[in-house]
Amino acid sequence: MDPRTPCLIGVAQHTVREQPGPEPLDLWELVAREAAREARLPLHRLDSIQIVYSDSWQYDAPADRLARRLGADPSHRVYSKVSGTAPQLLIGEAAARIARGELEAALVVGAEALATRRAYRHRGEHVPWSHAAHPKPPYGWERPPHASEIAHELFMPVHTYAIMETARRKSRNLDLKEEMLDRGEMMAPMTEVAAANRHAWRRKVMTPQELATPTAANRFVGWPYTRNTVAVIEVDQAAALVLASAGLADRLNVPRDQRIYLRGWAYAEDTWEVAARPELGASEALGHAARAAFERAGLGLDDMNALDLYSCFAIALRQACDTLGLDPLDRRGLTVTGGLPYAGGPSSCYVLHSTATMAALLRDGGHGLVTGVGMHLTKHAYAVWSSEPGTDRSDGVPVFVADPVPIADVHEGPATVAGYTVAHDREGRPDKGILIVDLPDGRRAHALVRQADLIADALGRELVGQEVRLSSEGGVNQAAW
Repeated sequence: MDPRTPCLIGVAQHTVREQPGPEPLDLWELVAREAAREARLPLHRLDSIQIVYSDSWQYDAPADRLARRLGADPSHRVYSKVSGTAPQLLIGEAAARIARGELEAALVVGAEALATRRAYRHRGEHVPWSHAAHPKPPYGWERPPHASEIAHELFMPVHTYAIMETARRKSRNLDLKEEMLDRGEMMAPMTEVAAANRHAWRRKVMTPQELATPTAANRFVGWPYTRNTVAVIEVDQAAALVLASAGLADRLNVPRDQRIYLRGWAYAEDTWEVAARPELGASEALGHAARAAFERAGLGLDDMNALDLYSCFAIALRQACDTLGLDPLDRRGLTVTGGLPYAGGPSSCYVLHSTATMAALLRDGGHGLVTGVGMHLTKHAYAVWSSEPGTDRSDGVPVFVADPVPIADVHEGPATVAGYTVAHDREGRPDKGILIVDLPDGRRAHALVRQADLIADALGRELVGQEVRLSSEGGVNQAAW
């Protein structure tokens, strides 16, 4: 084996059950030390420290602060942008640098303490955390939402994903009850996996009916999604991975069955604006990423012993299954952790947890697929991990962007609903309808529905395909029918 072959040799995960808990910097240090111990790596040997963006707290110099805590002085230091694909991009960067001989050992780490932030908020206290950035930096997304999305209050994932869900529902000729029941049946097995995962946030087995049926405790958060079927973001969780060259792993006497290899991976993007997608309920880029990852790995879906598909919302799972030709009730299951709604969805960090869990599983031998999703089903990362090394060196990550559908900021006149959701308030009451519509000239537009009777109508039947009429005032389209 080439001594520069990258391998994953140490993993760690930690979940804090009692709040208030430690700050992110403390959690980074905790899991970094634990992963390094498993890897038999002295921390001063780290050549790279890469940290996944934390929504919980913005430090003045995140990688530098952690390096000092660990007694390391790595030449390569990175703090990512916001994205569910960020962990895999950092892993891929570390693996590529190791393969090129630029470094021998890399740490990729992330943590959130949003449950602790909520605990302090409920107590009316400010979080007493260290090294705050002054001034506070802008939010870490790569680009802000489209002006028309902001004007029409469409920037929360719980609404954009729900719109894509309704578009897919119509394309599959499912009625409202069928979609909800299918969603519950797809996600109920995930609760069983979470119940058996000691790191999972919600360790409770739930039935399809408990997941999909709206109740006071399971309110709609973005129709048709109920609280029990969406990612739980307010968690205190951390994870770390240590990657090294095969040569260094040999010198550290890391057992061969502890080494897991990144056989192949790929990244691709759809259009950033949901309304610009050629098909609201499907993804061209997802298929591109999946095919490229499997091709580079020299393996296929049937070769996978385990799967972890990113599961922030049901549409993410469904698009993946649609593209892969995978039965949602496949005997292998869709997750090794329990998924973001049950194992926990710590903002941009989840893929660290799924990769750590997959690595531990593959030490018994075999191959596994781990996927990530970023922004509004915009970014897609597919990674094939294996107990056996391949030939891929993880360079030249492919990127694919579909040709966008033009977006009209304002429109007066007829339109057809392409996808929609009904936003609900924190008491579970319907608040407004948010629509993406097709215009007669081939463009798309956003629109709001404020009338109570129309909102009630949208909740009771299929609105996709409905002819509506838009009127515009102050740069905001209002829809009526």
